[in-house]
Amino acid sequence: MDTEEIKQQFLEIFYDNVEREGAEELLNYLEKTDFFTAPASGRRHSNFEGGLCLHSITVYKRYVKLLQNEYGDGWTGVISPESVAIIALLHDICKVNTYTVEMRNVKVDGEWRQKPYYKYSDPLPYGHGEKSVYMISGFMRLTREEAMAINWHMGAFDGRATNSSMLSEVFYRYPTAFLFHIADYMATYLDEKIKED
Repeated sequence: MDTEEIKQQFLEIFYDNVEREGAEELLNYLEKTDFFTAPASGRRHSNFEGGLCLHSITVYKRYVKLLQNEYGDGWTGVISPESVAIIALLHDICKVNTYTVEMRNVKVDGEWRQKPYYKYSDPLPYGHGEKSVYMISGFMRLTREEAMAINWHMGAFDGRATNSSMLSEVFYRYPTAFLFHIADYMATYLDEKIKED
């Protein structure tokens, strides 16, 4: 899929599910950023053009499957399709405008060559999940469940969770946040590819 196809798939899911006040303004903001062309990471999962948007879609699909597996056909009585789309599609908007293409020397067949790579530099070092919550909240109101799922989607890999019972408290109170954390990691490690140098 090229970046335009990925973008159209994202927009279709978004428009089919999200009707919240401020959603259109948030999409307009994303259009002015590199969200639809940025990688999801510099050296790991979906580290290619359009990877961030594709990662969001992949996580969305994993999240829906996990909710169906856990709650059956009545999963929408546990969490709304709108909340699922907001959480999954927007959980990593903290990464917009943080990757630039730089060049580095790489040895190929015994010769040094210049190869492009993604360099990470955050102009707003506010954190990860909490930064996404902050950015989304500038456009539309999140429910507490949505904010918890986005804020803690890194799970125990979030530095704030070290030596804290807060994370387990969140996951006990909001099992859909726990399922979202699992969906994010399943997408990252099972579904997504790493583009080799």
